[in-house]
Amino acid sequence: MTRCAAAVLMAVSLLTAPQVRGDDAAAGKVIETLDDTLLGVMKDAKTLDYQARFDRLAPVLKQTFDFDFMSRFVIGTGWQALSPADQQRWIEAFTTATIATYAGRFTGWGGEQFKMLGQEAAPQDTLFVKTMVDRPDADDVELTYRMRKTDAGWRVVDVYQKGTVSELALRRSEYSAVLKRDGFEKLLQTVAAKTADYASGKLTQ
Repeated sequence: MTRCAAAVLMAVSLLTAPQVRGDDAAAGKVIETLDDTLLGVMKDAKTLDYQARFDRLAPVLKQTFDFDFMSRFVIGTGWQALSPADQQRWIEAFTTATIATYAGRFTGWGGEQFKMLGQEAAPQDTLFVKTMVDRPDADDVELTYRMRKTDAGWRVVDVYQKGTVSELALRRSEYSAVLKRDGFEKLLQTVAAKTADYASGKLTQ
């Protein structure tokens, strides 16, 4: 390939690649609010029990994550087989379990800081917001949030650890399998048990 042809192809790719729009800065603000809340909970962890952490995190997480979308996605085609009442039960169970995960994990502060690394456009009108947890006494943790624009503003629909490991894909593999194998009531019991383990301190990861 000649240099001229390569230059033309590069120009075309830049024109056709998804671009970050000017109003996308609001997505980063959503993550900054989340990070500030998490850091505050970590710093106050010595005076906050599990329920206090849960109560402080719940409103911010509900404003950050698109729990309706995520709840549907993690059980795949099984969503359509649920009655409207059971769909609502599942949304509530999944939301509670997600908040419990954060309340159970963020239990102390050792000098960690959250850093914004930037953002870039992603497929299907979504946006990646890249962050890092700077940990003085351990390896830093990269967290990438995939966000989409909703009527309520930018909301997180997935979280990638180390930039590649999709939290939503992991949950889908787990929950859809339970639903298919054991049924809906067993899925609710499984998620409720995990929530209880975070509340009791049995789970911290």
